Amino acid sequence: MQLAPVFPILYRILQPTFPTCLWSANIQEPIVALTFDDGPHPQYTPQLLSVLDKYEIPASFFWLGVCVERSPEVAKAVYQRGHWVGLHGYNHQMFTSFTSPILKQNLAKTQLAIAQACALDLDYVQTHVRDVRPPNGVFTPQILKSLQSWNYRPVMWSVVPEDWVLPGVAVVVQRVLSQVQNGALIVLHDGFFGGADVAQSTDLIVKKLLQRGFKFVTVEQLWQLSGVV
Repeated sequence: MQLAPVFPILYRILQPTFPTCLWSANIQEPIVALTFDDGPHPQYTPQLLSVLDKYEIPASFFWLGVCVERSPEVAKAVYQRGHWVGLHGYNHQMFTSFTSPILKQNLAKTQLAIAQACALDLDYVQTHVRDVRPPNGVFTPQILKSLQSWNYRPVMWSVVPEDWVLPGVAVVVQRVLSQVQNGALIVLHDGFFGGADVAQSTDLIVKKLLQRGFKFVTVEQLWQLSGVV
């Protein structure tokens, strides 16, 4: 059973319940943030970068530490293009399975992997790479409290086409286009699950949204527009 029809309902319920997360931006302008989870991937991410280069638009990537360690050159290529980078945990294990100290170590380990791959000072990464999207979007109020006490910013979503089950490019594109609104935060995947179609899906999504007059921004810019931070 695919869960795609449920995600818009969850969004409408959870967004007002957890207002300190970034779910979207309440704005009138046709602006969206395009985000990608579970990478970097040695094949799918470079294909995706070619699409983003083609349209000259920014995106935001929520990385797994283990994937950064496996493909450091890809991570560096993403960062050097000016795309925004966030954390998705070290190995996609749900945050609810960790004790608070272990979760803190998990995120710090991912920051270290990013610093090493992108040739960045660790202090800089700890200060600037602090957006966190929990794997599978699963969190508790206590996890959010912990993240914020450690100076992380929780980032969620408003459009989730469930591309990781590979329903087909046409289905993914249709789901995004039918749900997108001004200030939307779109989630796609460039990792092992979903990544095989991500370049083609993104190409069509971006083309259609540009035709509708949408502008693409990073998660950092969406934070600023949202007024939450």
